[in-house]
Amino acid sequence: MNFFRGVMGGQSTGPQPSGAETIQKLCDRVASSTLLDDRRDAVRALKSLSKKYRLEVGIQAMEHLIHVLQTDRSDSEIIGYTLDTLYNIMSNDVEEEEQDDMEEDNSSKQSDDLGSQFTEIFIKQQENVTLLLSLLEEFDFHVRWPGVRLLTTLLKQQGPQVQQIILVSPMGVSRLMDLLADSREVIRNDGVLLLQALTRSNAAIQKIVAFENAFERLLDIITEEGNSDGGIVVEDCLLLLQNLLKNNNSNQNFFKEGSYIQRMKPWFEVGDDNSGWSAQKVTNLHLMLQLVRVLVSPTNPPGATSSCQKAMYQCGLLQQLCIILMATGVPADILTETINTVSEVIRGCQVNQDYFASVNAPSNPPRPAIVVLLMSMVNERQPFVLRCAVLYCFQCFLYKNQKGQGEIVSTLLPSTIDATGISVSAGQLLCGGLFSTDSLSNWCAAVALAHALQENSTQKEQLLRVQLATSIGNPPVSLLQQCTNILSQGDKIDRRGSKVQTRVGLLMLLCTWLSNCPIAVTHFLHNSANIPFLTAQIAENLGEEEQLVQGLCALLLGISIYFNDNSLENYMKEKLKQLIEKRIGKENFIEKLGFISKHELYSRAAQKPQPSFSTPDHMMFDHEFTKLVKELEGVITKSIYKSSEEDKKEEEVKKTLEQHDSIVTHYKNVIREQDFQLEELKQQVSTLKCQNEQLQTAVTQQVSQIQQHKDQYNLLKIQLGKDNLHHGSHSDGAQMNGIQPEEISRLKEEIKELKNKQELLQGQLTEKDSLIENLKSTQSAPGKMEQSLETCMDGESESTTKLQREVETLRAQLNLQSVEISKLQMEKQELLQKTEAFTKSLPVSGDNGTVTAAKPTDIEGRLSSLVQETKELKNEVKALSEEKASIKQQLDSSNSTIAILQNEKNKLQLGLAKAAKEQDDLLVLLADQDQKIISLKSKLKDLGHPVRPLVSNRICPCKDFVPQLYFITCSVSYFFVKCLEIFHFEGAHYIVNNSIWNIISLRFLLYFRYFVYRNTYIPAFEVLSLFIICLTLAYTYNLIFYF
Repeated sequence: MNFFRGVMGGQSTGPQPSGAETIQKLCDRVASSTLLDDRRDAVRALKSLSKKYRLEVGIQAMEHLIHVLQTDRSDSEIIGYTLDTLYNIMSNDVEEEEQDDMEEDNSSKQSDDLGSQFTEIFIKQQENVTLLLSLLEEFDFHVRWPGVRLLTTLLKQQGPQVQQIILVSPMGVSRLMDLLADSREVIRNDGVLLLQALTRSNAAIQKIVAFENAFERLLDIITEEGNSDGGIVVEDCLLLLQNLLKNNNSNQNFFKEGSYIQRMKPWFEVGDDNSGWSAQKVTNLHLMLQLVRVLVSPTNPPGATSSCQKAMYQCGLLQQLCIILMATGVPADILTETINTVSEVIRGCQVNQDYFASVNAPSNPPRPAIVVLLMSMVNERQPFVLRCAVLYCFQCFLYKNQKGQGEIVSTLLPSTIDATGISVSAGQLLCGGLFSTDSLSNWCAAVALAHALQENSTQKEQLLRVQLATSIGNPPVSLLQQCTNILSQGDKIDRRGSKVQTRVGLLMLLCTWLSNCPIAVTHFLHNSANIPFLTAQIAENLGEEEQLVQGLCALLLGISIYFNDNSLENYMKEKLKQLIEKRIGKENFIEKLGFISKHELYSRAAQKPQPSFSTPDHMMFDHEFTKLVKELEGVITKSIYKSSEEDKKEEEVKKTLEQHDSIVTHYKNVIREQDFQLEELKQQVSTLKCQNEQLQTAVTQQVSQIQQHKDQYNLLKIQLGKDNLHHGSHSDGAQMNGIQPEEISRLKEEIKELKNKQELLQGQLTEKDSLIENLKSTQSAPGKMEQSLETCMDGESESTTKLQREVETLRAQLNLQSVEISKLQMEKQELLQKTEAFTKSLPVSGDNGTVTAAKPTDIEGRLSSLVQETKELKNEVKALSEEKASIKQQLDSSNSTIAILQNEKNKLQLGLAKAAKEQDDLLVLLADQDQKIISLKSKLKDLGHPVRPLVSNRICPCKDFVPQLYFITCSVSYFFVKCLEIFHFEGAHYIVNNSIWNIISLRFLLYFRYFVYRNTYIPAFEVLSLFIICLTLAYTYNLIFYF
């Protein structure tokens, strides 16, 4: 006990042992003690010393502690002490106790990577990590919580190695996911931290965690904690969600398909009073906005981003973000991040962009949100980060949005400008920022206006119409002229900020404006001062700051050459190239052009679309402009070195390519229209099939009802027969009471009405028969259609025949029903006759005037039931007549379908005629090509090269022999085939349209036209062989198909 008293701080009379000696004794105690209590006390003592003597405990006791985890697992207390001890020696976050001066030497040996070294020793045996994972299954708090902390420390120290061990461990990730379902918040919260470290930079583990229902559990925790009003637990859950979703397309798709985006909407529901937000709420909302940006990041695949954008609009998330955007009292960093989030939610999505254009700020009068944001962008008092976010939002609004580009440019045109000046438009704000004295506003406005012209030649031409009033009394100048005027003035205007920044912004705007727009290039060259200014800027040797301006001037001059349509005689392509060669030099021009792509700020801007700059001075390039430079730098370099002849050849090639593209697009449109028409016909056929199925089901129901009525009549017939026998056995004095002659006459009238309706139905059926016969006659009419038309309309003809067969079956079923109805009416009439005969046979007593019967009440009831059944039959007949009318409508619709198919056949015949015309044109082209070949062979002969002779074994001229030979061959075969068609031989048209026969005939025709255009002789051997082959094939095909 003296030993433990010394360790635990008790009084000791002897000298105190050192820390290393004490730890050694404790380790021996753990290893050699047979009693569990002694080992537990020793491990508890090691735990208390592990913070102060971290190195000694780690070196001497780690092996014994691991052995305790393996052998004493049944005792939760000693396991908890062991896990705490291992955590203390491996974690660098443990607060060390104050140390005495005598122990400074021991503390100096502990380095910052001590925990990493002990962790590496621990995980060297993978069984140790597996043992730790198995301990996490224990529900005891004193085991599970230290185990979670220790595993988190292992992941922090040696993350990739521990991740691989957990990944290959059976049910390793599933055991860790169970921590999120623990009812004890301490373990649940530390489990979230553990999963954060586990999922960092490991896509495989991220997928496993996501499919272990992590999204559902984390979102439930965030909701329980109060969404954005929650504490640090919400922050930890959001960080874990970012780890699972960032750069992981599979998890993003799973998150979207699981409808988890809809659960994000309550996060952004803020009240009217937005003052006094806590720091934790600001952090939580910031992470929530970043999570939304992860799902719609421009670096994600376009399809995944587009689907997430649509889901955010449909669930109302975008609308909620716009409410935060226009709210008052929102902190500046949250407002900036909200603007960036809205930007990426609407980027490239037309529906979201249209909605954002309709958002108005809560002002009086209401102003569009875009106008309010642009006012912040051109206001130099606003924070720099907020102005960058507004610029990014405006760029995303115009990205692939030609409608939005047109709306922005239209606010600058004279017809749409508000003369009163009460309302400020987006175009006016951009012009105001473009010509202000703040260089950052100049740059932002120039880039924003350039995005309104991006890949939109129509708006580039429209912007040329913009006129600006510079001062009172002076005539207005165009926007293009004003930009070049400011550019030429340079440093003469006093500006706040970087002077280079304004010129760079204007040059980027002009380069974007003039690219792919020859009209804008012509307007630019029309000002005689522009080209001398550009050449002077490029030719000068300026400092490093001006090199960027020189490169952009070279790019603008190159665009003026490459997209020049030579409409101005003084500024044609060749003259501008000569000007560059004389005043600048081609090599010097290319070198100055390369200054742009070699600039450091250019490389930064090319990385991502969002403008992120540390200071306003670094704001030089735009992401979309870097793409334009990369596209034009090479072609401008080639165009500078090209000669005028090469330019002409290139223009000719471009024209021919444009012609071919127009032809291809025409045929594509034709094919697309035909596909659309075929789809419409298929839909019509499907609707007709559905209608037929509905009619068939209705007919089957009616048949079943008629069968039920038939059975009821048979039962009534049997019952009436029994009653008649019973009445015959009664006395002669039996009399009938209650049957009036009026009722019997009424029944007869109803029967007559039924007969008349039956006759009407029969007439309608005859009309239907005549219609069907007309359809058959139209279908069986002889028609001579080409094979291509038969293949196109094969499916439609089969569908129409099926419809006719179904109509015939319906008509047959209606005939059967009418026969059954007539039989039932005959039976009913017989029953009525029997009742009349029975009433006449009954004697009547004249003394007291009373009639006696065996069962008068029963007979009255049966007659009333007969009357009811007659009414039901009338209703059934009405229903059948309505059904026949609907079938008639169906026949009319089938007739219209046949007419539509006939129109389609006529269209296809016209297409076939066009194809034949194109074939003739092809033959003419082949003849021209052959003429070129002859000329080339003659040139080769002149040069001395051996050339194979064109023809040999010549016979008569082609103009005399070939037409007769071709006519005889085709006529003989075609006459034989037509003879077979007279006898309705089904395979005759296959002979005419057979592919081999067409090939032979076409080859013969090609030879004929070929030699006619050459005006030469035909080889005799080839003509005779073709003639024999044609005749042989013709008669062979005829015989084969005939037999």
